[in-house]
Amino acid sequence: MVFYKSGLKKNVGFTASKKVGNSVKRNLARRRLKAIFREIEHQLKSGSYIFVAKRKIDEMDYKSLKKGLLWSFKRLNCLEK
Repeated sequence: MVFYKSGLKKNVGFTASKKVGNSVKRNLARRRLKAIFREIEHQLKSGSYIFVAKRKIDEMDYKSLKKGLLWSFKRLNCLEK
């Protein structure tokens, strides 16, 4: 899940609650979200982004997770054209 609020500079936050799993699964989820953000950061508009890991994130492969996040960014209208 991604939250976006427009602003003058890019701020980003990553979170995963205990519902995601133990500390190993939570850290893996955050690392995967950070890696995807670093890959597409140059395509994003300035603003604040909050990434929230959900329960099934550890069952998703990297490619489908990235595809889902790109779809979310398009829906939020925060991709630069």
